[in-house]
Amino acid sequence: QVQVVESGGGLMQAGGSLRLSCAASGSIFSINLMGWYRQAPGKQRELVATIISGGTTNYVDSVKGRFTISRDNAKNTVYLQMNSLKPEDTAVYYCNVNLVHLDPWHSTGVYWGQGTQVTVSS
Repeated sequence: QVQVVESGGGLMQAGGSLRLSCAASGSIFSINLMGWYRQAPGKQRELVATIISGGTTNYVDSVKGRFTISRDNAKNTVYLQMNSLKPEDTAVYYCNVNLVHLDPWHSTGVYWGQGTQVTVSS
């Protein structure tokens, strides 16, 4: 019914930049919240950043000032611009989408992308 596809991960040296993208498609009436989570080896998945439909953003302290989340409502797409990358940013990054469906009418759903690997070398 709904597909969530991420792109943009890869290998980068410390201090470099990467931009992740996540596009949602399918039976979508509206998207309330879009966000990025990450999971490093041996660690729990953690919230990185979120953005609601009105544009209000939220970040985990460790990425404030370095990462920027943004969204294109017309394209149902969320971006994560990651600057000044550090080795501790290495993780699989997951897109999260909280939305309202077209069908069944106004039912809600939460979807995850498949994950994209970000590796930062020192």
